[in-house]
Amino acid sequence: MEAVTPATEQPKQPEPGTFAGAEPTPVAPAVPRLIATDLDGTLLRDDKSVSERTVAALAAAEAAGIDVFFVTGRPARWMHVVSDHLHGHGLAICANGAAVVDLHQGIRFVLVHPLHAEDALSVVRALRAAAPGTTFAVERTGGIHHEPAYPPLSFDTPTTIGPADKLLSEDADQAELPILKLLAHHPDLAPDDFLALARASAGQHATFTRSSPTALLEISALGVSKASTLERCCAERGITRDQVMAFGDMPNDVEMLNWAGMPYAMANAHPEVLAATSRHAPGNNEDGVARVIESVLGR
Repeated sequence: MEAVTPATEQPKQPEPGTFAGAEPTPVAPAVPRLIATDLDGTLLRDDKSVSERTVAALAAAEAAGIDVFFVTGRPARWMHVVSDHLHGHGLAICANGAAVVDLHQGIRFVLVHPLHAEDALSVVRALRAAAPGTTFAVERTGGIHHEPAYPPLSFDTPTTIGPADKLLSEDADQAELPILKLLAHHPDLAPDDFLALARASAGQHATFTRSSPTALLEISALGVSKASTLERCCAERGITRDQVMAFGDMPNDVEMLNWAGMPYAMANAHPEVLAATSRHAPGNNEDGVARVIESVLGR
């Protein structure tokens, strides 16, 4: 028989700053000047949609004078899913900090931190030796180029297919365009093991991270991360790190969460991300980012 709550007994209210479906956050959220949010696994639901609740929360934040920055590993050409939801400045940080793009001007590149071809080649050679079977793709501002055995995404048509050495040569197709990322895939290694191996064997040449559930590494120029580019964008606006609220779910978000004064890991986040902050938001399918923003604006 189902228990009945006596009429005089009031349901227990959650502590300030806590959210159902997430670990308790010990303090109520402060009001930030800027919100930086990852997309996949964070702002977007698993079907890659932006919920009506999230759209409303983002618009309310902007209306309250809070800048919203999408900070993602995605290339600029994949930003159509949120391009209608950036107000005011219209800027997004893409490719794990390698580019800042203006989504209000046809995805115009405003800032690029390129990976030099010689460094990318050094990474290719080191990973081929350390992890035989690794295949590569080269992400330039003009599109993606990959090796024949690299597993392509069904919706992403490569500009060129060929060996990595050729894709990175001086006479390669689009060689005049900056390299945003080198991508490395291994068919057998566990994702976190592959990342650790790559950092140990080639970390002197580039920055390594990952955001895919598969053994797919995202490789940027040394010192380039979501955090480094976000810090620059904030400095241009006179915003300090303690005024930044950030959301993320995968290892490529850890530096950003460590830098921001108000970091939130999603309930569905990678263990490393959950360990990076005591502030945990509900999962991406539960509109976790929107629920935290609503809590902030309700203060």
